[in-house]
Amino acid sequence: MRTTIKLTAAVAAAAALTLGLSACSAPSDTSSSGSGKKGKDADPKATLVVAASPTPHADILNYVRDNLAEKAGLKLEVKEFNDYVLPNTATQNGEVDANFFQHKPYLDDFNKKNKTDIVPVVNVEIEPLGLYSKKIDKDADITSGHTVAVPNDATNEGRALKLLADNGVIKLKDGVGAEAKLSDIEDKKGIQFTELEAAQIPSRLADVDAAVINGNFAIGAKLNPAKDALALEKAEGNPYANFLAVKRGNEADPRIEKLSKLLNSDDVKKFIEKKFSNGAVLPAFGKAQS
Repeated sequence: MRTTIKLTAAVAAAAALTLGLSACSAPSDTSSSGSGKKGKDADPKATLVVAASPTPHADILNYVRDNLAEKAGLKLEVKEFNDYVLPNTATQNGEVDANFFQHKPYLDDFNKKNKTDIVPVVNVEIEPLGLYSKKIDKDADITSGHTVAVPNDATNEGRALKLLADNGVIKLKDGVGAEAKLSDIEDKKGIQFTELEAAQIPSRLADVDAAVINGNFAIGAKLNPAKDALALEKAEGNPYANFLAVKRGNEADPRIEKLSKLLNSDDVKKFIEKKFSNGAVLPAFGKAQS
């Protein structure tokens, strides 16, 4: 049975407050699956609940649930979230068993700032970051007086600034890479920057001259990275693979082990390559770096 749950912006906001309050107390020992046990002692027959961004993460998980999970003896439920905070908070509190939406630099920064203890398990895919505009045809045409929107979270903002620098839109200070902040821009070339929550940027694209948009949100906004992006991040050697993640100690959960194998299967590779044939999402399998 299809059990995907979507949170609207209003519900997500309310949930954020609730989860924020619960984060101040001790994490629950009982997951949303009701197994009552964690890690290798978790009930392998209990439903595994995974939080995910809608596209492509939930798309991939839904494919696994509908086509591969039953044969593997896995009961899978997918909860969709439209931001980058709630999936980690819910995983930390035990309200979901795992999440799939983020890369390592973002998780490291999140754990440090929120004192959470979430760890990556297995890499699945990469979504190249892109520069988009409804007003400008070439990145070289972004000049003094133009406004560019970038994600406001530390890791994605640095990644966005590096993309802009790699394509000559701005110049960063020597030695600064994907960890860049706005203060690390040596020459803005007269460009003004607007920092927005990553999920909000696609809907605000018409309000700025250009914007750097995360791959999953670009796809969700019906943007085609291969055709619409003025500049696109290279996938080869990209350290931003998105992975399945759990609260530390749950890596050996037999359900997590099953899901990890399914997410790195040939079937999922073919699904990603077919569904995202425009290159917006690329398979990036393998054990994730702890």
